[in-house]
Amino acid sequence: MKFEKYLFALLSATLITACGGDDDDPAPVAASTIDKVAQERGFNALLAAATKAELGGTLSDANARLTVFAPTDAAFNSLATSLGFSNATAMVNALPPAALRNILTYHVLPTRKPASELGATAQSTQTTSYSFAGQPATLRLDNQGGVRITDAALTTATVTATDVAASNGVIHAVDKVLVPPGVLNVVQMAQVNPQFSSLVGAVVSANLQGTLSGAGPFTVFAPTNAAFAAAPTGLTTPQLTTVLTYHVLGSQVLAAQIPFGTPVTTVASQPITINAGTPPTITDTTATRARINATDVRASNGVIHVIDKVLIPAL
Repeated sequence: MKFEKYLFALLSATLITACGGDDDDPAPVAASTIDKVAQERGFNALLAAATKAELGGTLSDANARLTVFAPTDAAFNSLATSLGFSNATAMVNALPPAALRNILTYHVLPTRKPASELGATAQSTQTTSYSFAGQPATLRLDNQGGVRITDAALTTATVTATDVAASNGVIHAVDKVLVPPGVLNVVQMAQVNPQFSSLVGAVVSANLQGTLSGAGPFTVFAPTNAAFAAAPTGLTTPQLTTVLTYHVLGSQVLAAQIPFGTPVTTVASQPITINAGTPPTITDTTATRARINATDVRASNGVIHVIDKVLIPAL
């Protein structure tokens, strides 16, 4: 009996030592680095973009502790078609390495963040590895009923899988490519956001997409689809051109630079007046006001402010 007690005690001590004897030990992580795990999980478009952007070394760095929001191949294909490419492969082939690098680093947090930390509060802001205008770019997370991420184009991605472990960090799969500030031009920023599909259609009908994709900089007051649904119809092409250019300023005016109460001349050579308030509003030639519902959507060639009404010039 004494021998049995001794043997039991010895085995127990051995097991405790082998397991660490501490409930607070970190959970085991995968032996492979993020790039290898992404390959195993089928994130093919992400890896193709990372290779062209020369980010393979970052994802394979054994000393890193990263968080990667990894878009699925379907997410890359969706972005590609919205920008006019046939598929993700065509988009990756067409975009320059610098643009791909900026897009991908916007999906990376410089520290390891498991799902438990991402969802610790109802809403949070996460700092990414991408910087724009001298500041680290951020993502807004909403953790109520699952994790959703709002990007710089005001579009939302849903986290579809969490805590895919790697030896140098963690992967969370997302169903949309996150669009960073300052990479796409104002037309492309509108193209990737479904609430601007009517605006994009009007711009194409008036053949203004080439102009607004130029160097700029521009300020675009972008009406939503709901705003277009309430707008006058049956315009001629010259009239539509006047309406659209009435929403454009020939310089970049950020929210903090808006000259409230002073008439501002648009590209249509007709003025608008922006009124201070919460939210600010714009008065057009009909003396009705459009609310500015979102500001400072930063593009590579200017800025977009979102409004809830189509501005009407003199036609």
